[in-house]
Amino acid sequence: MTSRQQRSFPLSFPRQYARTQRFTLGVPRAFTVSPDGERVVFLRSASGTDRSHALWVLDLEGREGEPEERLAADPETLLAGAAEELSAEERARRERSREGSGGIVAYAVDSAVELAAFALSGRLFAAELRAGTARELEVPGPVIDPRPSPDGRHVAYVAKGALRVTGADGEGDRALAEPEDAHTTYGLAEFVAAEEMGRSRGYWWSPDSERLLVARAHDRAVRRWWISDPAHPDREPQVVAYPAAGTPNADVWLYVVDLAGERTEVTWDRERYPYLARVHWSADGAPLILVQARDQRTQLHLAVDTTTGATRTVHVDEDPVWLELLPGVPAWAPDGRLVRIADEGGARVLAVGDRALTGGALHLRSVLDIGENDVLVAASAGEEAAEPETGEIHVYRVNELGVERVSEGVGVHSAVRGGAVTVLSSARPDTPGSVARVLRDGEQVAVIASHAETPVLSARVRLLEGGARRIPCAVLLPSGYGEGDGLLPVLMDPYGGPHGQRVVAAHNPHLTSQWFADQGFAVIVADGRGAPGRSPAWEKAIRDDLTPTLDDQIEALHALAKDFPLDLGRVAIRGWSYGGYLAALGVLRRPDVFHAAIAGAPVTDFRLYDTHYTERYLGMPQDGPEVYAANSLVTDDGLSAPEDPARPLMIIHGLADDNVVMAHTLRLSSALLAAGRPHEVLPLTGVTHMTPQEQVAENLLLLQVEFLRRSLGLAP
Repeated sequence: MTSRQQRSFPLSFPRQYARTQRFTLGVPRAFTVSPDGERVVFLRSASGTDRSHALWVLDLEGREGEPEERLAADPETLLAGAAEELSAEERARRERSREGSGGIVAYAVDSAVELAAFALSGRLFAAELRAGTARELEVPGPVIDPRPSPDGRHVAYVAKGALRVTGADGEGDRALAEPEDAHTTYGLAEFVAAEEMGRSRGYWWSPDSERLLVARAHDRAVRRWWISDPAHPDREPQVVAYPAAGTPNADVWLYVVDLAGERTEVTWDRERYPYLARVHWSADGAPLILVQARDQRTQLHLAVDTTTGATRTVHVDEDPVWLELLPGVPAWAPDGRLVRIADEGGARVLAVGDRALTGGALHLRSVLDIGENDVLVAASAGEEAAEPETGEIHVYRVNELGVERVSEGVGVHSAVRGGAVTVLSSARPDTPGSVARVLRDGEQVAVIASHAETPVLSARVRLLEGGARRIPCAVLLPSGYGEGDGLLPVLMDPYGGPHGQRVVAAHNPHLTSQWFADQGFAVIVADGRGAPGRSPAWEKAIRDDLTPTLDDQIEALHALAKDFPLDLGRVAIRGWSYGGYLAALGVLRRPDVFHAAIAGAPVTDFRLYDTHYTERYLGMPQDGPEVYAANSLVTDDGLSAPEDPARPLMIIHGLADDNVVMAHTLRLSSALLAAGRPHEVLPLTGVTHMTPQEQVAENLLLLQVEFLRRSLGLAP
């Protein structure tokens, strides 16, 4: 057979899914709207299989008075066709943000959205967005996180742990803060800030462009782990400063630094509030920082005096369980009031000043923009909503007069706003991909084209609530299934833990589940207690005890069996990360329910996972060793219960994973072996917590199906 004949075969879903990076390539993203409403800036790759993103501008008043797209910066041109090279620091940043593509993956702009800065292959580039020209600025590298000053006259960036600044014309490059030793960095987020707090930055420009707030991180006290690749014994192990639960974090300071390099330390009780969680600096007030206690039950909103570095307490949050960090807050409203999201009265509400502007009908997810007359937010239906909206997230305008929904129709919506122009992105359960609509004063003026591939299959997802707890669920049956075809083996396909909503009213997130369904399974995705999107009490029900996440999977399964053709004698469960933990927990603790499991990159011993995440849910291991033991797979009583059936378990783990390290799987495997529990381990050489490699991602799906068929006694 010739190669031409081979290429004529239809592309399989596993190969397409891997090649398109889960259908994210070619999708416009990272929108910025100019305050004058003339331009929308965004990133997009050229096709659904092109991994290199370019910087684009949509002129809303083009040459003919109509919206017109133009290319602002092309990586292929700027690098003259050379392959992209990434520093170890940049690879780590991308791992923290789960960024698997290439080219221009991030950019920053000045306040007028006329100058953009970005790093490419460790080099610094600037693009004039009105003129449509891009050029390299010759500076020391490798460059990380470049950001123009608000007035567009300077560009700050980080190189080798030093915060530097150069003129926008490339002249006058200099260091503003240089590391004192190999354990110190300026202007970068430390591990737990980037991985768990949602703070990926380490410096912030003042509105007048004369100063910066700069974070200094010192990690000498953080324990070192060595991550090696046994497939390459000739290579040195990677040394990672990893703050495991109960061990020291990096020390973090904050300074006000002017353009001459003079610095003033920002002071607060760093011993009691060691976490620098948020920094906000706008023209509407003094710099605002959010600092958090290590137990995450108290946090302070502090205003900073930039002359002395002294701080003033604006607001104190306290919670007996934990305080959730959410995007877009805290911040100042234009009238000087504090904008925050708070858990009050059993609901997650938007608070402006001393007043809550929303109630239990909405569950706030993020603040998207703060305007003169309103706050733009993303929210899902709360416990007091008139009707359930399973998996939906909508955009709302909120002010003292009330709440107005901006997005329409069942789906998952988000928005970026600048002045009178809003980019509204919408994904729906019955349509592949997403649509980015540009609205001016609420009226559509353009649609930003997506070049994403159309999936070779369609997800036929049914969204509903299951069980007495009304657990959000998604059910997917084989595409050709009809009444009378008999019961189907079941595959539970959860994430099932904090910060990982899987039951969403969108099409593409359910494609892999549909593919498994088309292999002959009834697939169920359930978001039980601990998962986001329902209520504070729902999320916080897992404090000190993670077993409710498993209990709710079982409740959903049994409830749905009343209405769907589920064979409860053949039930498997698969998941990745927390979902991997949940899958292994299922076959170890409830072999009466689960007959096989696939655990991908599972957290098996929470003493090996990081501080900010783990201690939020389980406290300090020194204070509650019994809590950690009860939630561990390695010390699970199910390992030594020979009267229970030993269920097949496949464990998959990337050897290069620096988030959930390989030690989790190795320790579980050793414990299973000692207990006489059969299992399979699939190590992935060179793979991190993500699986971006095309062949690896494709073959993982195929191997999982083969394992499930074999384990459940199904025909190949």
